[in-house]
Amino acid sequence: MSSDFYLRYYVGHKGKFGHEFLEFEFRPNGLLRYANNSNYKNDTMIRKEVFSHRAVMEELKRVVEDSEILREDDSLWPPPDRIGRQELEIVSGDDHICFTTSKIGSLIDVNNCKDPDGLRCFYYLVQDLKCLVFSLIGLHFKIKPI
Repeated sequence: MSSDFYLRYYVGHKGKFGHEFLEFEFRPNGLLRYANNSNYKNDTMIRKEVFSHRAVMEELKRVVEDSEILREDDSLWPPPDRIGRQELEIVSGDDHICFTTSKIGSLIDVNNCKDPDGLRCFYYLVQDLKCLVFSLIGLHFKIKPI
């Protein structure tokens, strides 16, 4: 198993409907933990846990390494604000890095930043990670299998 690999992503804000957020983490033992909290129309928190196969963890690690996010620095990225915050924490071998920035609405926000190349790298990696997590959760917890 990828015993030296850990990843956590969080995006959220506190607003009219309380603390709304999406968070997921991949633990070294393959456990994927997912939480989505929205109080819109009195919605409830969704929590899911599933163990990922070693091949999934290795692919996740490859995606992170190929993105070259571990070479980036968030010091010139927009700080979290009233609109919200994003956090990405990665432990890979001896590397341990935590990124914090504001929510990104679109690529226009990325291009207006002081470090557009670094933030673009973050933006696309987060899109890939969300897609992977939503696919894994959707496939594992499908109510009516095809």
